[in-house]
Amino acid sequence: MGEPLLRTAAVITVSDGCFQGTRVDGSGPLLARLLTESGFTVVCTVVVPDEIPTIAAALRASAKSASLVVTTGGTGLAPRDVTPEATMEVCTRMVPGLSELMRLDGAKQTPLAALSRGVCGTVKQTLILNLPGNPAGAVASLRTVLPLVPHALDLLAGKTEHAEPLES
Repeated sequence: MGEPLLRTAAVITVSDGCFQGTRVDGSGPLLARLLTESGFTVVCTVVVPDEIPTIAAALRASAKSASLVVTTGGTGLAPRDVTPEATMEVCTRMVPGLSELMRLDGAKQTPLAALSRGVCGTVKQTLILNLPGNPAGAVASLRTVLPLVPHALDLLAGKTEHAEPLES
């Protein structure tokens, strides 16, 4: 069967428009559904404006109740795209390989993926992933790294024993 460990997740949508009610959150609900279908219990979903202190506060609060926190939005080059800055303020360690993998895979779909500034990192036993705001890009990015997340969460939880290498 699946992992005996309870996997918890939080989804944070970073968007002035969604926060103000002038735009519909297209990414957050799709990410929550994908996480649920992948065996996670989504413990919270929240929409915040593009403000570093507010994003950082949402990340800290979500990290207290979830082993995985995904953000969507605010990773581009626009002046108010500040999700990476808030994430770097909160995280104690960065995990650049996950961000690189998402951009590499995203570039197969659109050259615009290279403009994403999303970062990934950890705070205590929680993994934080910055995903694009575009719904298709957010889902594709999460799907790209999702196979690695259970092992990452195990490592963060202190489960550092490795499987025996396969015999050839």
